[in-house]
Amino acid sequence: MKKRSNRKVRKAFTMIELMAVLIILGLLATVLVRNFMGQTDRARVTITKANLKTLHSAATQFKMDTGRFLSEEVGLMELIEQPSDVVNWEPGGYLETTEIPKDGWGNEFIYERYPESGKPFVIKSYGADGEEGGEEYDTDLLSTDAY
Repeated sequence: MKKRSNRKVRKAFTMIELMAVLIILGLLATVLVRNFMGQTDRARVTITKANLKTLHSAATQFKMDTGRFLSEEVGLMELIEQPSDVVNWEPGGYLETTEIPKDGWGNEFIYERYPESGKPFVIKSYGADGEEGGEEYDTDLLSTDAY
């Protein structure tokens, strides 16, 4: 005769096993979100630096062609609109677009003449917070630092 076992066949997970799986999934999700968010912020900084270089080069070319720097009143718009004192204006201006690009966070760039650095001009992005100063991704980015 066969001996019958009094053991029951287990057909489900225990509560502890389910809790362990949920904790592991939560930790993995946290790591993935942190890595993804960091990549997005780094990409925004890279985009902003590239746009700063483009605008700085265009402003420098404007100076070479006109003999003057962009005015602080009109600012970067002089790169895409014909200034009243400039002859032989090339249609399209100094940028490949008809709009002034924005920084990686969608904020306007700031054009400033005679900044504290002693340079003739600077183009600024106030970073992720859109306010002057800050640290990490809120740090101000300057066109004079992009080179």
